[in-house]
Amino acid sequence: MGGLSAERGVSLRSGRNVYQALKARGYNARKLEISSPDELIPKLAEVDLIFICLHGGWGEDGTVQALLDVLGKPYTGSEALASRLALDKLLAKETFVKAGLPTPPYFHPELEGEGWPAMALKEAERLGYPVVVKPRREGSSLGVRIVQGQGELEGALRETKEEFGDLYIEGFIPGKEVTSGILRVEGEDRPLPLIELRPKEGFYNYRAKYIPGATEFIIPAELGPETTQRAQELALAAHRALGCFGFSRVDLRVTEAGEVYILEVNTIPGMTATSDLPKAAAAAGISFEDLVEYMLKTVIKEKDKEKGGGRCPESRPGPSGSRPRRSASSSHWPMRPSGPERGSTT
Repeated sequence: MGGLSAERGVSLRSGRNVYQALKARGYNARKLEISSPDELIPKLAEVDLIFICLHGGWGEDGTVQALLDVLGKPYTGSEALASRLALDKLLAKETFVKAGLPTPPYFHPELEGEGWPAMALKEAERLGYPVVVKPRREGSSLGVRIVQGQGELEGALRETKEEFGDLYIEGFIPGKEVTSGILRVEGEDRPLPLIELRPKEGFYNYRAKYIPGATEFIIPAELGPETTQRAQELALAAHRALGCFGFSRVDLRVTEAGEVYILEVNTIPGMTATSDLPKAAAAAGISFEDLVEYMLKTVIKEKDKEKGGGRCPESRPGPSGSRPRRSASSSHWPMRPSGPERGSTT
């Protein structure tokens, strides 16, 4: 936990919560607060498994995951490639388009040369206002701006470029903001109950996500049964298209007509008191401690099957998934995870 990204504070809160849950369940857990991937190496000698609570930057873009793969240390969540695809919002959107999944129209401006602002303004006109300016590689809605007209756009682009570097412009989809947690249980990816997010001010930005009382959470989301099923199916499809493993959180927009659009996938969802994934799990009858143990047990079972020879159904998939499709049912959740003996976790 920790890191140096703008989401460091969220990471520390997530890590502390996960640590307390592991200790409560009898695991020999340790907290590792790091500021660079290299700090991990000397600390891993006596560690059996890593529970990653890093958010943003090299903690979530596949860097730490690739390092742990090289070192042969198992870890929770998606592998390096899926992590990279998900955090890079442009690569994720390209993957969704190739997979035939609905995502808002977008434009990636070249940020070099004197003419790029004019080209960006032209493309924004094509998309139609309002538009959304987003950093390419940030989480927690950091730097996201909804721009109502041309007069605001150039300033928003320059400020986002200066603070975050690369960016893209996305068409704004009016409607409800909905998020879908995905959790792997007994070898099957399952959607948790949908959450409708109603910020009390503006949109679901960083403040709305992490300031208690800033957002009203409607669980389950107030959607019709057909739209709910469609949203859960698309969330699963997005999770699989990127090759995610174990768990994720998929952000969606749902129009009044019931059209569902995939915004992005978060491979390391927050585990704070205000985070969406624990709230969705609670709505499914899964306590925070059980959620943490589900996230952990999937990796332990995979590790044990590998020791027995060959990969098993728990094996981590690649992008665009070659796994059999399953229905998006969130019913019949097991109430307590089961698995092998508890070892050393950090």
